[in-house]
Amino acid sequence: MTTGKREARVIEPGKTIGVLGGGQLGRMMALAGAPLGYRFVALDPVADGPCGQVSAQIVAAYSDKEAAAELAARTDVITYEFENVDAEVAALLEERSYVPQGSRLLYTTQHRLREKAALEAAGATVAPYAAVTSEAELDAAVGRLGTPCVLKTATGGYDGKGQFVIRDRSEVASAYAELAASGAELVLEQFIAFQCEISVIAARSSAGETSTFPPAENIHRGGILHASIVPARVPAGILAEAERLAAQIVESFNAVGLLAVEMFYGKDGKLYVNEVAPRPHNSGHYTMEACITSQFEQHVRAICGLPLGSPGLRTPVVMVNVLGEHLDGVNKLILSPESVGTDLVRPKFHLYGKAEGKTGRKMGHINLLCGDTADALAWIDNAGIWPLEDRR
Repeated sequence: MTTGKREARVIEPGKTIGVLGGGQLGRMMALAGAPLGYRFVALDPVADGPCGQVSAQIVAAYSDKEAAAELAARTDVITYEFENVDAEVAALLEERSYVPQGSRLLYTTQHRLREKAALEAAGATVAPYAAVTSEAELDAAVGRLGTPCVLKTATGGYDGKGQFVIRDRSEVASAYAELAASGAELVLEQFIAFQCEISVIAARSSAGETSTFPPAENIHRGGILHASIVPARVPAGILAEAERLAAQIVESFNAVGLLAVEMFYGKDGKLYVNEVAPRPHNSGHYTMEACITSQFEQHVRAICGLPLGSPGLRTPVVMVNVLGEHLDGVNKLILSPESVGTDLVRPKFHLYGKAEGKTGRKMGHINLLCGDTADALAWIDNAGIWPLEDRR
């Protein structure tokens, strides 16, 4: 798959990077790009959001073409911090500005069926799946793929939203009624029996240079990432294969910037690619202190045509997410002597500056630098902020 021919340019320090989206990923991108001399302008409908607090901002809807034109006029290169950006606006910006990631990559990754076809073309193995357009088709697909299986919206969903786990064929009608109400196309995926979930952040620069970060072992709860463990606790050969596969996919997609590749390490010993995200990713936050180059600096380097930095791991690390329900406890912890850590575990706090802490909403994360990831996992349990059942 290709994303169309794009002229590669070098965007020198001192130039301005435009960001479609003003959330925490844009914020951390701006904070990583500033030491390299870059300025940032975000386009986001929420005033004083995470990115707007550390960069200039245009307050407008993502679909606002006049605002997009203003973003193009004020910047030298444009990137996006999440994939649910209006692809038509991205295409308009591609005409008026320099968007090295291209709108084609958005078009592919915004839709699960298109994404799966592209992954298969790249040589990746995905879970058996079927497009679903009616309840009868869903019932037939469940019959073929078996239970449990997962019905998903082809567009939209994130953090476990837009999904229905079908554990028995009697649930077909309710599953279809719930997700078809969104109006989105649907896809049914066979459930993969897995040992763990892992992800690899791959980078590809506008000059064609590629690099991959060490794989993270990811623990989810309620469809939301709870913690990422690096080094991942899987055989070395699987880690090497995961990096090789991620590099193969980023090349096949002709991507520029970062591509987060999420995988299942199956009980059968195989790797199955679940989905990809064309941007910095929650499971790559560990790189901020634990790697020589963070994922955010790497993304800036990639889209600006700079040489890619070393992705080497400095120290074992566990990243734990701070959701709205954890925020009060984390704020108290930051004010306490325990916030500096110990010789075994050294916490590094990152809060995003969001105005309202809702249950399940990502408000920050903590990178726990350590000599042994078991000590960091014990720190999470002992902190008394995250219920023990959050780690499973």
